[in-house]
Amino acid sequence: MSREQQAVALARKAFETGRSKPLEYRIYQLKSLQRLFIERQQDVSDAIKKDLNKSEVGTQLYETLGLEGEISLAIRKLKDWAAPRPVEKNLLTISDTVYIQPEPLGVVLIIGAWNYPWAVTIQPLIGAIAAGNAAVVKPSEVCVHTAKVMEELLPLYIDKELYPVVTGGVPETQELLRQRFDHIFYTGNSMVGKVIMEAAAKNLTPVTLELGGKSPCYIDKDCDITVACRRVAWGKYTNCGQTCIAPDYILCEPSIQNRVIEEVKKAIKEFYTDDPKTCPDYGRIINQRHFKRIMAMLEDSTIAVGGENDESDCYIAPTVLQDVKPEAKVMQEEIFGPLLPILSIGSLDEAIKFVNKREKPLALYVFSQDNKVINKMRDETSSGGLLANDCLVHYSVSSLPFGGVGNSGMGCYHGKFSFDQLSHLRACLIKQLKMEGVNSMRYPPHTAKKLGWARFFILKTVDLGWLGRMALLAIMVVAVAVVLATKRKDLHSLPLRYSSVSFKQCD
Repeated sequence: MSREQQAVALARKAFETGRSKPLEYRIYQLKSLQRLFIERQQDVSDAIKKDLNKSEVGTQLYETLGLEGEISLAIRKLKDWAAPRPVEKNLLTISDTVYIQPEPLGVVLIIGAWNYPWAVTIQPLIGAIAAGNAAVVKPSEVCVHTAKVMEELLPLYIDKELYPVVTGGVPETQELLRQRFDHIFYTGNSMVGKVIMEAAAKNLTPVTLELGGKSPCYIDKDCDITVACRRVAWGKYTNCGQTCIAPDYILCEPSIQNRVIEEVKKAIKEFYTDDPKTCPDYGRIINQRHFKRIMAMLEDSTIAVGGENDESDCYIAPTVLQDVKPEAKVMQEEIFGPLLPILSIGSLDEAIKFVNKREKPLALYVFSQDNKVINKMRDETSSGGLLANDCLVHYSVSSLPFGGVGNSGMGCYHGKFSFDQLSHLRACLIKQLKMEGVNSMRYPPHTAKKLGWARFFILKTVDLGWLGRMALLAIMVVAVAVVLATKRKDLHSLPLRYSSVSFKQCD
């Protein structure tokens, strides 16, 4: 049995003991996970520094702070999330108990990404724990140091049988995908997402795919361009552009392109000094393979700002490209690096048309002081999320679902959405063996009169308070009495018909 098979079997066996289901145990595991980020923050930060050149403050700000908030929210709200959820009834079920009961799915596979290796791996794990599942955690092998620390630390803080960590590269991931899971949660690119979905289909395993794509950014000529460009520059160059919801390219009218370039240039200097290479807050490309991929995108575009690079250090300066054509190399795939193309468009309608001709993005950004512009962009496009007059920050709002649509992914998470995504929302209806008379409308022989009663009882939905329910119950009792009386009348008439027939036969 392979190491991957052993991990899955261990998690399945641990889940079958039932110990992941009690709320007290889930909360205990979440609190233990929370302690990890308090007690071992230095280990977490040191590993990410080696992998992505993130500063310790940057690691906390973009990686672990949000996780601490998610865990606190789950601990505080878990009892409510896991409770039965009453639903609207029709008259036929007015006296029944009808509700949704969240229950664990079973064993979940979580495949993390390398760009925010803790944030995008542990957030789904929080949801899996809160929902009462077991989970096999597969950190990205691209972040070598972080994967090693995750493998070492997680078993020290949370149940190592319920939540085993499997490290390794493509062969190990492929072996995991051959196993049967109850849900697969993957964060990464759409090409691998298709492979994940194909493997999951063999066992009819549901998937959550958090992918990416080219997230557009439209800047209206009448907005505060200085503020807009500062926020775009922050969203673009954070983590050296290696963010799935980074603004991928700018759409603006030709009249403001030069102004946009100058304002982005000012923001780069403000954030990362005259020499970003020496700035502790500016990261690095994850490896030389991605460095070469990004540099190849520059071949047919004009550099307006930046462009400096150092392959030995995986350094690419914050870069702005001007007068970019739709057919340019940099527009053919998600950049996932510090290149910011600017494309000229003639109007808002042209921008919307440009966006709609391409795959649906994970995020769409619009900068405008006019609500009509914002609403038009919202109403006439589709994207995983829409953010007006800022970048990235919708990811931090736990009450908003985070996820893609179409090519940018399926399913969502964060806060209660994580809990629901990794739960089976079980439909429950509890009847009593009483009031059988009301069921006569559904029993054969079927008649027009019974159909009339069925239409009344089934098509009338109710959502009333206690007094309203009691009143409707009284109405139902009367209705049942009427139905029974009608039925009794029909029954009384039967012997007469039969006896008259028998008398004729006797004669």
